[in-house]
Amino acid sequence: MPVNPDHATLPSAPVLLERSFALADEAATQTFGARFAQAIESVRAASHQAQSAQRGTATDLAFHGLQVQLVGDLGAGKTTLVRATLRGLGHTGRVRSPTYTLVEPYVLARPAGELALYHFDLYRFSDPAEWADAGFREYFDSGAVCLVEWPQRAGPLLGVPDLVFSLGLVGNMDANADARTLVARAYSESGKACLERC
Repeated sequence: MPVNPDHATLPSAPVLLERSFALADEAATQTFGARFAQAIESVRAASHQAQSAQRGTATDLAFHGLQVQLVGDLGAGKTTLVRATLRGLGHTGRVRSPTYTLVEPYVLARPAGELALYHFDLYRFSDPAEWADAGFREYFDSGAVCLVEWPQRAGPLLGVPDLVFSLGLVGNMDANADARTLVARAYSESGKACLERC
C-alpha cells in the first residue's frame, strides 16, 4: 500500500515535552515566533556559558543546531511562523517562501555569535529520494537552525527532529479565519529547553 506523502507522522522517538498554544490571529503567531526566536537565543547563550564553564566539555544543553519540522495543511501558518521567527532573530530583509528554491539560507549576527538558519519547503518533492539527491544533509550537520515545512515529503531521511510544530486551523472558519492551534513536541534536550522558554 503506497504511503501518502502528505500524511505527517510523528517521530517514533519519545516526546520529552509537549505543549499546546492557541494562536488567535496572525499577531499571535508573530508573537509566538518572536518568543521562539528568544528561546533559541537563550538556549544558545546557556550552551556557550556551560561549555565555557566546563572548558569545552559537552553538556546536556550543548547547542549543536536545531531541526524544527513544521507540519500542517496549506494555509496553516507554517511560513508565517518562520517569518516571525526570522524577524525575532533580527532579520530585516525579505523572507521568501522556498517553495520553488527548496531552501532559503540566512546568516544572522547574534549576541551569542553568528547563526545560520535554513528555511526548507519540501512540498514539491514527490519521493523521499529527492531529498537525499538534493544534498541537504550537510545543512543539518552544520550547527544551523533548520526549519522544515512539509518534512513528511522526505520520509524518514530527516531523522528525529529536535522539535515538531503541528499547526492546524481552529473550528469555525467564519468566526476567525486566522485562528490556529500549535501543538509543539520536543524530541531532544535542546528542543525541550527551547520549548520550556516559549
